[in-house]
Amino acid sequence: MSGVTNLVDGRAIAAALTEQTAASVAGLRAHGTVPGLAVLAPAADPGAAAYLRAIQRAAGRAGIDGQVHQLPRGSGAADITARLAALSADPAVHGIVCQTPLPAGVSLAGVGQAIATGKDVDGANPASLGLLATGLPGGFAPATAAAVRHILRSCDVQLRGRRAVVVGRSTVVGKPTALLLLAADATVTICHSRTPDLAAVCREADVLVVAAGRAQLIGAEHVRRGAVVIDVGTNPSAAGGLTGDVDAAAVTGIAALLSPVPGGVGPVTTAMLMRHTADAAARRPG
Repeated sequence: MSGVTNLVDGRAIAAALTEQTAASVAGLRAHGTVPGLAVLAPAADPGAAAYLRAIQRAAGRAGIDGQVHQLPRGSGAADITARLAALSADPAVHGIVCQTPLPAGVSLAGVGQAIATGKDVDGANPASLGLLATGLPGGFAPATAAAVRHILRSCDVQLRGRRAVVVGRSTVVGKPTALLLLAADATVTICHSRTPDLAAVCREADVLVVAAGRAQLIGAEHVRRGAVVIDVGTNPSAAGGLTGDVDAAAVTGIAALLSPVPGGVGPVTTAMLMRHTADAAARRPG
């Protein structure tokens, strides 16, 4: 017997979060602080360009000074590290994002170490992950992981004592998402490409978060009836759009709640970057 699957309205959640952020930013501006977000774009990439435009629009809606710093072609790790360090030292910059993809041979974790943790609004510095893991203040979770947690909170999904499964173990989504769920008292399992019988493990989940980067990896056989499914995947589709890591048609009628792609986690991630930037500006000494 098929049930009803409700869809997460990520755009509405993002709009509400942006409204709250804009109110905070207005207060900061009234006291002489203009929150500044700097995005370092090391390489020319059509997909990244669209994302950069979305960040700038979101910054404008929140009242944040959004700046894009484009590095010339041929820039290497030393160039990127130097620019991130300079932005970290700039008092007008409160939040820093290092845009990917990076040049061949350059890792985000490597160059991300140059971002001050207090300005690392997308959790690129490994030290930020350490702060998240230990529960110490002063850092930010990657915006996508924070967006997943915010969506669950906005949709009144209870996590305490529930079984959560995260598919994907990246340091920018999978691991920090698991840490946030663990901090909310969920019992968390992380799956990956070497997990035997992935479907059986996923079916144990009350809350299933999929961030594997493989289009339609998760089907009906992976989802327990009545589970909450959050799809973080953004894969190019044959039609030129985006498709998630979850086969939405297959799990509709099985999942109780499903985040669509597009329109689910993505808008909330962008809004969360603005929230983090405002919070970073509010923490500024003085």
